Amino acid sequence: MTKMKNLLVLPLLALTFSAHADEREWLPYKKLVEELRIDKFYAIAPAERDKLTLYVSVTPANQAIKPSDVALSVVTAEGRQPLPMSDGRLLLTPNSKWMNDDAKVWTNVPKGEKTKLEYVVTTPVPAGLQWNYASLMSSVPQANSAVKKMAGMFSMMAPKIEVVILKFAKPAELKIQTRDGVKLYSSDAKQAIKLKFDAAMLKDNPTVTVSERPTEAELDSLD
Repeated sequence: MTKMKNLLVLPLLALTFSAHADEREWLPYKKLVEELRIDKFYAIAPAERDKLTLYVSVTPANQAIKPSDVALSVVTAEGRQPLPMSDGRLLLTPNSKWMNDDAKVWTNVPKGEKTKLEYVVTTPVPAGLQWNYASLMSSVPQANSAVKKMAGMFSMMAPKIEVVILKFAKPAELKIQTRDGVKLYSSDAKQAIKLKFDAAMLKDNPTVTVSERPTEAELDSLD
């Protein structure tokens, strides 16, 4: 399953770590935040990103290093603070004090190992097993607006978010009761259902029913 591989044109999509297997200094915290444009995302009005959670996936090129084993920390004069990571995903919320104090990011990835950073955007799964189409799919136009604001002068090069990928713990089915009849979807081999955004359906706002509650809803561009 692809992530938003080319969300922005950034020099940090393939970074090289440089130190020892145990924790060591990697790069300035401010550089990580600004070059990934995380500050641009959080500068967007909360009401214009309330359907979105932005993560950065951290994936070592060396498959012997599991993303879930990667640890990142911020070191300042006051001490060391682990950054929130789960299964290789980093939730990076700008900390103005760390940016102003020239805090450093430390990592446990060995010297010379290349690591790919990609954006992962999720949206909250509506409660229950039945909800209106807009409660989930309105996240798509909101995400596209956020992408353009983050990209700035590179907005014409940014990919378009077009699908919501619902992930399940086991095989599942989804039904949309449209004005033209019922649309049925079944999960694939990865226990996921990919819903392509439909502007007309967003306006009609039909009922969506799932056989199992999704564990996550991820936004993405089409392959």
